[in-house]
Amino acid sequence: MSLRIYDSFALLKLFQKESGYQKVGRLLAQDRREDNHPLLQIINFGEIIYRTKKDFGDAAKLRVIRSVVQLGFQIISAPDTLVYEAAELKGSYAISYADAFLLATAIREAATIVTGDPEFEKVKSICAIEWV
Repeated sequence: MSLRIYDSFALLKLFQKESGYQKVGRLLAQDRREDNHPLLQIINFGEIIYRTKKDFGDAAKLRVIRSVVQLGFQIISAPDTLVYEAAELKGSYAISYADAFLLATAIREAATIVTGDPEFEKVKSICAIEWV
């Protein structure tokens, strides 16, 4: 099985137990069984942190950070070269800047993006996507 990189959309769905969160949980369980470390782009991790703090407060924010660590995510940083790649993608596709980082990382790592964000419909021809 290929690597998976999880979008903030999918992880917020999981942490907030929104409709379809079970599929995200199943994919993470499969990653563990197959000894694949799920990937999380640092920019998307920041999105998860600020949205959780804004909507649910500091205690929820800390629970989410602990969950990410406990789930074994490998956090992918954003070095200069990735910034340039994300900027190129943002300039070519009508996606958010954070999503451009996720896409650039997925391409670099040959990883499948796990998301339910309809914005990724625009880039499904250049990267594998697992819809949740």
